[in-house]
Amino acid sequence: MAVIPPAAVRKFQRELLAWYDTHARDLPWRQSADPYRIWISEIMLQQTRVAAVLDYYARFLTLFPSLPALAQAEEPDVLAAWSGLGYYRRAKFMHQAAKLVLSDHQGVLPGTAEQLRNLPGIGEYTSSAIASIAFGEPVAVVDGNVERVLLRVFPDDEKPPAAAALRKRAANVLDAQRPGDFNQAMMELGATVCLPQRPLCLQCPVQQFCTTRGEHQSAPPKKMRSRQIAYALLRRHRAGTVQVMLEQRPRSASLMPGMWELPEVAMLESDQERVELTLRHAITITNYQVRVLRFAEKEANVRFPSGENPRQWTRSSELSTLPLTGLARKVLQRLQIMTKEVR
Repeated sequence: MAVIPPAAVRKFQRELLAWYDTHARDLPWRQSADPYRIWISEIMLQQTRVAAVLDYYARFLTLFPSLPALAQAEEPDVLAAWSGLGYYRRAKFMHQAAKLVLSDHQGVLPGTAEQLRNLPGIGEYTSSAIASIAFGEPVAVVDGNVERVLLRVFPDDEKPPAAAALRKRAANVLDAQRPGDFNQAMMELGATVCLPQRPLCLQCPVQQFCTTRGEHQSAPPKKMRSRQIAYALLRRHRAGTVQVMLEQRPRSASLMPGMWELPEVAMLESDQERVELTLRHAITITNYQVRVLRFAEKEANVRFPSGENPRQWTRSSELSTLPLTGLARKVLQRLQIMTKEVR
């Protein structure tokens, strides 16, 4: 990569930080210097839109207001609070990391990126984000938004540039006096102005440095697969309350192990009259066309006899306490069996 003159770097830093100081979004995790809260936000924001995280962040911290509270919680309770946010391994790793910090670090989150990377679920990007924002360590972050800004403002002959080269470029332009703010400013610029399509170039505070102006070539998104799937809805009334049948996913499953969902069932052509609900749901790179079929309780053993996976009748009032899959939660809320929480 070409060397950027120090004077240009300083001007870039000043312009970007001045813009950030005025235009930064008012996000709840930016209102706290608590490393625990910053850590929670960074884990939630992995591969997840800010708008989706806002719905979960406050409620999660109400349930687990401190690192010891999270460490001492039961895993199903943590997963229940995470249910619907997706990528559940994040919650499992976060819970494991909290236990490790409580036992090995006296409940105090490590203060450097290198130390943070020793915790479950914390990699290169997340460790740098937490260390710079919470502890002021001068380490640069490179996520998709930062990468896009770097490629547009400081293009390189190598296409695509190596990850190490991008990290080096990010480190070269980092403001070491305000590393947390600078990293957030780079991410904010990529998320709100330097967009993948139709970037808002006229609103860009560093457009004078940009050599590409507008959209640039990027890798095509992964092609989504399509799959049809059907689930059985069995509900009954007992003691004045509605109960629904749920099944637990195998703990060996690659996706959402141990989570609860409606029993999956093979749909027959004659089942069209049973359809209670149809919807679409995306998980990683698969688009599911989902049908929910209603069954009477006495039909269960005939159409989908219980196998190795545990099943249970659950009262509607207790559904929010279970680690449900995001799809199960969506279905039960659409059918008004489960109340949609006000977060």
